[in-house]
Amino acid sequence: MPESTPLGCPKRGSYLHTLRRDNVNGAWAKRQTSAAPGRWKPVDRLVVLAYDQYVMERMALPHGPGSDFVLVNLFAEPLGAPMTTDSITELFGRLSKRAGLSRNMLRRAAGSNLADAGGGQDEIAALLDHSRLSSAEPYLTPAPDRLRDAVDAVPSPRELTGGVR
Repeated sequence: MPESTPLGCPKRGSYLHTLRRDNVNGAWAKRQTSAAPGRWKPVDRLVVLAYDQYVMERMALPHGPGSDFVLVNLFAEPLGAPMTTDSITELFGRLSKRAGLSRNMLRRAAGSNLADAGGGQDEIAALLDHSRLSSAEPYLTPAPDRLRDAVDAVPSPRELTGGVR
């Protein structure tokens, strides 16, 4: 949803919520130990729109509505069953190839886009689920325009002193 508060989420905007549970497809969240019973990640409107389109396609199929998993097998056996982690990896591999990208480029692009949009190292690490802040460093190679914007954002000494010499 574009806004998650109607679902009882205290956070503003759209989020992907995950709950830890034993899954029939053997899938786990990235970290298998977590103090919190569930996790959430903010998502942008394009993710919401893409998922809405997927759900509309899914619900039109006889085997689509029967699972509460985010992704289910729509065209491969077992139909309507949750996708396994291997199936999701394969799906992203095919999508990456179709887009002319390596699978690692998708993750790098996400991290770099966050940095180019002004996201800090801590935000990039949190959104990409890094356990160490330093793991976000490879994504911090800034775009040339971002370097220009950073320099332009620094006030001149005159601005800082109110024009007084």
